[in-house]
Amino acid sequence: MPVTRRDFTRLLAFGGSSALLSNSAFAGDSRALYEMGFSGAPLPPTPQAPDEKFWGEVRSRFLIPQDVGFFNAANLCPASLPAIEAHERHLRKYETNPSPDARTELMKGREEARTLLAAALRVTPEEIVITRNTTEGNNFVSSGLQLGPGDEVIVWADNHPSNLGAWTTKARRFGFTVVTVPVPASHPGPQGYVDLFARAFTPRTKVLAFSHVSSNSGDLLPARELCALARERGALSLVDGAQTFGVLDNDLGAMQPDFFTGSLHKWPCGPKEKGVFYVNKTVHEKIHPSVIGVYGGAVGISRQFEGEGQRDDASIAAVVEGLKFQGGIGRALIEQRSRALATRFQTGLARIAGITSHTSADAAQRAAIVIFRPGDLDPRKLGAALATKRRVVATVRGGQDRSGVRLSPHFYNTNAEVDRTLEAIEGYMKSGV
Repeated sequence: MPVTRRDFTRLLAFGGSSALLSNSAFAGDSRALYEMGFSGAPLPPTPQAPDEKFWGEVRSRFLIPQDVGFFNAANLCPASLPAIEAHERHLRKYETNPSPDARTELMKGREEARTLLAAALRVTPEEIVITRNTTEGNNFVSSGLQLGPGDEVIVWADNHPSNLGAWTTKARRFGFTVVTVPVPASHPGPQGYVDLFARAFTPRTKVLAFSHVSSNSGDLLPARELCALARERGALSLVDGAQTFGVLDNDLGAMQPDFFTGSLHKWPCGPKEKGVFYVNKTVHEKIHPSVIGVYGGAVGISRQFEGEGQRDDASIAAVVEGLKFQGGIGRALIEQRSRALATRFQTGLARIAGITSHTSADAAQRAAIVIFRPGDLDPRKLGAALATKRRVVATVRGGQDRSGVRLSPHFYNTNAEVDRTLEAIEGYMKSGV
């Protein structure tokens, strides 16, 4: 039975993916589901050495049409089908019975999500706050520490605005000084980055705040060594993990940051407007909440930092299934797969005449982001051609600073999608756009 994109869109608009799965016209025809690149069945057990067939199964648990190559995880990921179904299930359950008992059940989901987040990061639930996104977590730090005249905060010029501009704005208000570490022309190696930041420290330094991976170059910073450097110099460390949480198998017990932030809507493939904020138990007394309200978390630092009034409890509870989906595959395997896809892109781009990569060729110095300059082609026109003619979703970077196209593959992508995209890029490099 042929299934068109129009059919797919109509069914989703009518009743969501649940309606699609239960519709009698489709439920009895597994071929139709697979033609849509989509499956509601549980994933098969993860083999020790997953092959393309297994990753194809993973791909079918995301509502991305089969002819779309989605390489924009660094900006916004599609939620996995288990997370989508859980959100819808929780929402319908509450909206048909908006009682205190129903909400209490949803809040149990929030605490289960906290436990799973802590396990994923190798820390304790008492150190986890469920936020809206990385930006909120970063601002909890810049607003919640006692800083004033004579104090210094070291930031990296490649930080996200929530971990760069926010510090500068608050410095003008509270009187502390922001010291900005410049961006090197290319990845200087782990020790090179440690040396670069070390030169910025003075006896007045109170905080070191940096992005774990740059979204502008793809550089992976040596977070463990930088956190150790801050600790040795008597400063606190904030690691912005927006580009590593959910794709790298982060072990915060080994990294030992004082603060770590991340978003569920990026690489973890969870519900939108959900994030994680880790506060090392040794510094709980040094940070103060910016918002004082009700409905705080049940344990530890969440009691102070989640008292933000009414939240979308159904969406928070859906975090559980999103985390279980990734956890069932294995976080180390997800990291291996995503980095392998990025390497496939990097290797393929290196073979195309005229391409200049802004991302290190050394796989150990990057995660799953690859940014390249397409020779004399206008990156904006190339990005538009990829999107409209080849159905490839990527990010276009304009301006003078490392302009180009950013590709950020994830574990739901396939080798075939990468190869198809490389073929398209090579064609445009030869013929123009």
